[in-house]
Amino acid sequence: MEKIAPHKGKLLVSEPNIIGDDSFSRSVVLVTEYNQDGVVGFILNKRLEYTLDQLIPEIDAQLDIYAGGPVDRDNLYFLHNIPELIPGSHLIEDDIYWGGDFGIVSELIKQNKITGSEIRFFLGYSGWEIHQLENELQGNSWVVCENTSASELLALDTFDIWKNHMRELGGKYELWSNAPDNPQYN
Repeated sequence: MEKIAPHKGKLLVSEPNIIGDDSFSRSVVLVTEYNQDGVVGFILNKRLEYTLDQLIPEIDAQLDIYAGGPVDRDNLYFLHNIPELIPGSHLIEDDIYWGGDFGIVSELIKQNKITGSEIRFFLGYSGWEIHQLENELQGNSWVVCENTSASELLALDTFDIWKNHMRELGGKYELWSNAPDNPQYN
């Protein structure tokens, strides 16, 4: 298996040996920033039990909220694929953008001009100092993968994304694709 260098737009797929870490066990993180200051990303497959309207009652839309990571969990972040509607958006890769004017996002949702397949909300984010991530990669905590679903990433049901990446990686990883979350349950 060819090693891929981490950078913006790539996926960090947690190694199966990350057990007991509520944030990162069986996680897939989209890297949204990678520079000398550090790395920022959002966990794509940890849907929370509440929706946007429960966090912001004035927005009457039951859009899913995901746990983006263990950092700054009091703040709401979003990824989207509609930069033409959301000023201040930052390109991550292909058709995925980060952030922008939340006031406009709120109005567009109220007017039913944004759907759940165009935007994804996160509480918190995942962050590393640049050397911290490098150490975790050398310690076999993560596998860096291409984001082959970039154009449709926000519309995907990401429940099985970790399992699917284990299968794609093959070899020793394929065995883990059907293992229980906690091997003690086996």
